[in-house]
Amino acid sequence: LSQLQEDLNMDVPPKRIEAFDISHLGGTNTVASMVYFLDAKPRKTEYRKFNVKTVSGIDDFAAMREVVYRRYKRLKEEEKPYPDLILIDGGKGQLGSAVKSLSNLGLGDLNVIGLAKEFEEIYVPGGREPIRLGLDNNALRLLQRIRDESHRFANNFNADLRVKKISESILDEFTGIGDKRKTALLKHFGSVKRLKEASLVDIIEVPGFGLKTAQALKDFLVAREAG
Repeated sequence: LSQLQEDLNMDVPPKRIEAFDISHLGGTNTVASMVYFLDAKPRKTEYRKFNVKTVSGIDDFAAMREVVYRRYKRLKEEEKPYPDLILIDGGKGQLGSAVKSLSNLGLGDLNVIGLAKEFEEIYVPGGREPIRLGLDNNALRLLQRIRDESHRFANNFNADLRVKKISESILDEFTGIGDKRKTALLKHFGSVKRLKEASLVDIIEVPGFGLKTAQALKDFLVAREAG
């Protein structure tokens, strides 16, 4: 944290860091995550999930603008403390969206940065060039860990929503599996359509599926398709 304070030219070490990421599947089921790190350690009780409400299709900038606004509007209304640092998963576009929301709330003085994954560059508001730290830099490693955690949390939330949709699908008619294995199927194949196209060998590769259950599921899907 001291290294991060130095590299970002902050007044104090960023003990409280909140990080955001957006997740969707081809522009559908757009959600966002916020993870919270205290003293460089995750505090999962403070994690938050967001169903993006105002965006249709693929627009990560607008989605980021919405969730950042909602998060800090609520903190402001409830007079709760703000983080020492806000980390946005993305480059100039995502960062600019977050900055716009904070400015609209009168919170433009909060520390916010973007971390672009391709070259692991750090973007700061108003900076002409990104900050490039060595890959062995401890501050960058911490930011990567936080960013990756927000990415994981967002993707898992997105998958959970898709599982919910699957639970309302024809799989409800197949009594041989429960929600846990439905989740495993979705994460592996991504959709019922792809599951229908999968071979028996493909299904067996999913955790929790042996030959007997996989064959029963395959037979069920084939029969449903024919019927």
